[in-house]
Amino acid sequence: MRKTIFQILIGINLFILLLFFFAPFGVWFLIITLPLLMIAIHDSRQKKHAILRNFPLIGRARWIIESVRPFVQQYILETDTGGAPISRMFRNIVYQRAKNSIDTIPFGTQIDTYQTGYEWIGHSLSALNVEDIDMDPRVIIGSRHCKQPYSASILNISAMSFGSLSKPALQALNKGAKLGGFYHNTGEGGVSPYHLEYGADVVWQIGTGYFGCRNDSGSFDPDKFKQQALHTNIKMIEIKLSQGAKPGHGGILPASKNTQEIADIRGVKVGTQVDSPATHSAFNSPVELITFIQTLRDLSGGKPIGIKLALGRRSEFVAICKAMVELNITPDFVTVDGGEGGTGAAPLEYSNSIGSPLREALAFVDDCLVGYGVREDIKIIASGKIISGFHLVKNLALGADICNSARGMMLALGCVQSLSCNTNECPTGVATQDPSLSSGLIPANKAVRVHQFHKKTVHATADIISSAGLSLPCDLNRTHIFRRVNQQEVKRYDEIFPHMVIGGFLQDCIPESYKIDIAEANANSFVPKKTLTSINQQMKSLCENA
Repeated sequence: MRKTIFQILIGINLFILLLFFFAPFGVWFLIITLPLLMIAIHDSRQKKHAILRNFPLIGRARWIIESVRPFVQQYILETDTGGAPISRMFRNIVYQRAKNSIDTIPFGTQIDTYQTGYEWIGHSLSALNVEDIDMDPRVIIGSRHCKQPYSASILNISAMSFGSLSKPALQALNKGAKLGGFYHNTGEGGVSPYHLEYGADVVWQIGTGYFGCRNDSGSFDPDKFKQQALHTNIKMIEIKLSQGAKPGHGGILPASKNTQEIADIRGVKVGTQVDSPATHSAFNSPVELITFIQTLRDLSGGKPIGIKLALGRRSEFVAICKAMVELNITPDFVTVDGGEGGTGAAPLEYSNSIGSPLREALAFVDDCLVGYGVREDIKIIASGKIISGFHLVKNLALGADICNSARGMMLALGCVQSLSCNTNECPTGVATQDPSLSSGLIPANKAVRVHQFHKKTVHATADIISSAGLSLPCDLNRTHIFRRVNQQEVKRYDEIFPHMVIGGFLQDCIPESYKIDIAEANANSFVPKKTLTSINQQMKSLCENA
């Protein structure tokens, strides 16, 4: 094959050399084909790629096809119900609502309603008229420990840092949040000027790197925290224990995105990859975590303080609940992040195979808070691929009070799911620090789209709730949602995720599936009481005795 390629190229060039002497246009053919011959010679002599060495020049077609594959797949081959991680159907609904265009569909659903996993809400014959319900419902966040409770929208901007997103993207999100009256979570990268520029309500997320409140050694600095936390626009503080994109890993800021401005905001060295630690240094146990929550509450002047986590080992969250009961102190909210992954850079294994999916995690967290009798003081925020009104309804019915969306808001900004968030080459200027790309995103225009997406999605949520004969999101519960669990059987959410007895875990009213987690949980340590080693030893002992 390689010999044939060279023979063809040499033959073409010899033919063109003859043309060169007898035809004026021969020189142009020579200009084109001679470089191809040189490339083929180079390919045949290089030692890095076997395909190029064996198939010079032609082997390069593999890289060309590979580079255009995502675009061919998305724009030509993908169906409306296909495409990952967000299907075209849901991307389209975001675009339509953001642009305030028609968001209805013709001729019925394209979803197979008989496939396992299909879900729906049961409507009511006593449905309410839309005009009779609140189309912008709010939820008060703030426990008995809180001095400055906050009234939140049921849909808000999830955590995205300056660094993962560009300056214009953050400006557009912040202005959109101000227009719509919903909050903007900073992500763990600290509070940038662009999170505050338009005066939107802000949730300051503090991760393991303590960006914005760290000392020179990278540890928590209470004085810096207090100075920032007292800012008027910061309404709540969220302690990030883990996130759905890479639970147990810590955040990643690629070196290509770490500009001088970002380094100054975070307090790190410019041009380096910033890997946040996997765990916090400010506390080492559930009891210390709850104490730290109260410390932040006092330093912030009594603002709502919460935690964010992707559910991992279940006994660890039970241990946090035990610490709440022991100290009689609770966070004001718990943000449950699904293991479905997030908006930024993450190793494949972490996005695919680590962390509990949102629905199972959400039900477990709600059950534990109810079981330990602290649910009334704590609001639950759900985060993980929340795009449409029904996504909100499902999570609200399962136990959430409000929801956050990251990828939905990115799509409203104009994201086309090019899957280049980790390369600094985002074509729409959303997830890049390259000025030549981010300059294409005009904040004033995109802010309106963010606002419209939020408004129409919240309206769609309220509309669905009214169809179920309910007037408020808090009226939703697990009895309202149905799931096809197989081809012969449909179950309600309360059959799949049974309701807990309030305070039941304190009265030994514990379901069988929760007993091992509760037995393992230790308020004074995140490490379970019974390790895998001790369980194996017990099993070995039982086998020997048998």
